[in-house]
Amino acid sequence: MPLSGKKIVLAVTGSIAAYKTPQLVRLLIKAGAQVRVITTKAAEDFVSPLALATVSKNPVLSNVSDGAAWNNHVELGLWADAMLIAPCSANTLAKLAHGMCDNLVCAVYLSARCPVFLAPAMDEDMWLHPATRENIKTVHSYGNQLLPVGHGELASGLIGEGRMAEPEDIVKHLAHYFSDNNKPLKGQNALVTAGPTYERLDPVRFIGNFSTGKMGIAIAEALAEKGAKVCLVLGPTHLRTYHPNIKTIHVESAGEMHDASTKAFFNTDIAVLAAAVADYMPEEVAAEKIKKQDTTLNLQLTKTPDILSSLGKVKTHNQLLVGFALETTNEESNAIEKMNKKNADMIVLNSLRDEGAGFGHDTNKITLIGKAGFKKTFPLLSKQEAAVAIVNHILELRHAEKTV
Repeated sequence: MPLSGKKIVLAVTGSIAAYKTPQLVRLLIKAGAQVRVITTKAAEDFVSPLALATVSKNPVLSNVSDGAAWNNHVELGLWADAMLIAPCSANTLAKLAHGMCDNLVCAVYLSARCPVFLAPAMDEDMWLHPATRENIKTVHSYGNQLLPVGHGELASGLIGEGRMAEPEDIVKHLAHYFSDNNKPLKGQNALVTAGPTYERLDPVRFIGNFSTGKMGIAIAEALAEKGAKVCLVLGPTHLRTYHPNIKTIHVESAGEMHDASTKAFFNTDIAVLAAAVADYMPEEVAAEKIKKQDTTLNLQLTKTPDILSSLGKVKTHNQLLVGFALETTNEESNAIEKMNKKNADMIVLNSLRDEGAGFGHDTNKITLIGKAGFKKTFPLLSKQEAAVAIVNHILELRHAEKTV
């Protein structure tokens, strides 16, 4: 059983859906899990701590200290194989998104090194409010797993979205996450490049591009979800990932990204080069800020290292190499030429002419280009959905390699 022996911290927050949590604890224990329950004070208005203590067979904690002893939030965070926040109220969601720490639930969350699952529960208007939508995006960017809300009758009497997932569905989701069948890349090492590169002109200026790293980070997280140990070589961006299966190496320039990628590639089974690497860099970098003097400024540029080409030259038959092509003209033919010339196994093609695709968007429209005329075009997807589509095709390619 996937949940047998798993240690789960269940955090219950202030939503009427908390009345379902004793049944949730029963189902988790029946599946073989060990459960320790923590609550916010608001949660105790909806469910009895005594009921939760009875079904979990462990004391229920709600304070960092009880006057006589300190409830070690760090120990709880390290103990758990998973933290489940169910129900997760709009108030708690906002606190998690902004790193606030005024109760035991938030303290354990900030200390947890395990996967965190959130089961939101709130009225539909709260669920659809722009502030909540932004908080959901933020906590998801941290690597947390969000369970889908249900549709039905809400506490307000309205019919709509916002119901907490049913206990049976929550347990199934956790079991699927821990199932070996959900980890087809377990034991595999992956390399992902993401974000822009900056090529310095002087101490305050650089040549760069508008890449945010969203697509590459989403791919790294999708590979990690399938069990791979991921080395993420990340260019300058404010975005971060906190997935426990991802090790991030921060770089700035194309040369630094090339060196880090080359070093990691020799221990890599799958490499996805999603970064928007600068093609050129200044031949000379000024030691001091370049002063505005003449009406023109002439720059002498030279090519940066071609990471895809370099890795393609040393790639073995056991390694899978995926590149990206962002095109504005002759998109498909340029992508095929790039794949063949640089010895890649697949190219992910973007076109800046597609609305909602390219730099800065939360969506992307991709076409997968492969060997033997393979081509698959997807509609406009969220970058997380596009990442899953890319990783699913990588799995197909890896399976095909094993059966040859």
